[in-house]
Amino acid sequence: MAYTPFDLTGKVALVTGGNSGIGLGMADALAQAGADIAIWGTNAAKNSDAKIALEKTGRQVLALECDVGDEAAVEQAFAETLRVLGRVDGCFANAGVSGRGQRSFLDMPTDEWNRVLRVNLHGAFYTFRTAARHMVKRGDGGVLVGTASLAAIEAAPRGEHYAATKGGLISMIKAMAVEFARYDVRAHAILPGWIATNMTANATSNEKFAGNVMPRIPMRRWGDGGDFGGIAVYLMSSASRYHTGGSFVIDGGYSIF
Repeated sequence: MAYTPFDLTGKVALVTGGNSGIGLGMADALAQAGADIAIWGTNAAKNSDAKIALEKTGRQVLALECDVGDEAAVEQAFAETLRVLGRVDGCFANAGVSGRGQRSFLDMPTDEWNRVLRVNLHGAFYTFRTAARHMVKRGDGGVLVGTASLAAIEAAPRGEHYAATKGGLISMIKAMAVEFARYDVRAHAILPGWIATNMTANATSNEKFAGNVMPRIPMRRWGDGGDFGGIAVYLMSSASRYHTGGSFVIDGGYSIF
């Protein structure tokens, strides 16, 4: 008999920030594995392009404009996701923003601190809370996955606000893993290294930066969104049914070299 735990047919995955980069890479793999997909993003044009690309897998795809830092918007988008797709089995809180200006912590404006926390931490909280309520009420399990960062476990000078959100996300996920295990709801964090996305374009395209960082990546390339498809499918599948509270570093070996 064939081993088929990675077949996600009949499942629904929600991916915030799913219209590009890591989020789109996860959404594409999840769709190819058989899941119907909801992507949330703030850019209507990118949402539309991602929807068209994902529909080539033959799965049902819903694309919604949603600012995850807006509590009411998250509630509304989740309700619409349920109306159209019927359920959510995997919630991937991937939406995020980076820091601006690279100012010293001594000069960091309060508005800048709050801007990053609003999306990266508060937005993940709103998203996970809504999804967890649904999964617990439904009673047949699910998975909550957050995109953190190596900044959570390695020094991020001039990015203390970003690091704080990602460290907080990991701690929140571990707590959820314990609280919701009795409901068969699992929770995990993914920690990307240097990935070529729109958010990191200024860094990865900088020759001086690339010259300093690339020699520290044993695989000698930037990651891309497609590198996160496999872990997304694994975490949503029955292959990981007894696995919760994990933190998965995907960085081409950067953090161990």
